[in-house]
Amino acid sequence: MTEPAPVYLIRGDDGALLSEELTRLTAELAGADSGFAVEDLTGEEPDVGAVVDACSTPPFLADRRVVIVRDVGRIRTDDVGPIVDYLSDPLPTTSLVLVAGGGQTATRLLNAVKKVGHVIDAVPDARARKAWLVDRMKHADVKLDAAAGELIRTHLGEDVGRLSSLLDVLVAAYGAGATVGAEQVRPFLGEAGGVAPWDLTDAIDDGDTRAALLLLHRMMEAGNRHPLQIMAGLHGHFASMLRLDGASATGEADAAKLLGVHPFRAGKLLAQGRRLGSANIGKAIELLAAADMDLRGLRAWPPELVLEVLVARLSRLLPRRAGAGATPARSRSRR
Repeated sequence: MTEPAPVYLIRGDDGALLSEELTRLTAELAGADSGFAVEDLTGEEPDVGAVVDACSTPPFLADRRVVIVRDVGRIRTDDVGPIVDYLSDPLPTTSLVLVAGGGQTATRLLNAVKKVGHVIDAVPDARARKAWLVDRMKHADVKLDAAAGELIRTHLGEDVGRLSSLLDVLVAAYGAGATVGAEQVRPFLGEAGGVAPWDLTDAIDDGDTRAALLLLHRMMEAGNRHPLQIMAGLHGHFASMLRLDGASATGEADAAKLLGVHPFRAGKLLAQGRRLGSANIGKAIELLAAADMDLRGLRAWPPELVLEVLVARLSRLLPRRAGAGATPARSRSRR
């Protein structure tokens, strides 16, 4: 590896991937001396003084000292000063490894890490997730054909932390170096992972009722999202189109400025709003308002049924795209 840095911050939302990246980095920094070199200071209450003392102590029976502090979001902004001061003149034989969690990492601490060390994203953002998964699968101990790789990617959804264990199972089942296809992977996939809210709204915008209903159930079951959370996301999606409808936005830059969102997303909302037209946007808002009242007890339907009906109706505001499947029966929409 390159010359070890004085500090690293590992951040992300998936505990499994944070742990995996911490294990990899610790082994890289400590090497064979891990028993003597590594000091994990994680506890119920973060002790900033103990962290600085450990970092300022030369290594014993090892070339480098590795100090680990987890859940650094628990350290209040007012308390990070001693660590920031230490990082202005760190001991060259120490690497401090901070692991995100427990809240928002203090901005002062984050800036200090960026100045003298490295920030490692253990969990990729939505735009980078596909590339991250493809890279991990490319370097796996089994060779996945294109169909198997795509099956894994779509099945895991947001649950990318399950990839490592899935690859380990495939190695155990078929042997290192084996070429594995989709049908060989399928028995080991387990429950479908959660999906991002924009996957659902994309399917609705495409008029693909079947896909929208399947994605809805993945959000509620594997994603463990509350019906009111899903309702809020759908309302925000169509309310943004309503704001753009009749506004002076002529392109994605104007739309992004008006909505305060990324230009790519603003462009999609602007284009879909124009496809729907004012009447259908208004109809969508009416459907959302009625479903919201039903979720709050106006109609004696279970929340899952309220959302199924809503999503089906929203996806039919425009004719379905060519090749979109028919709406599955309710009894088959659950996995």
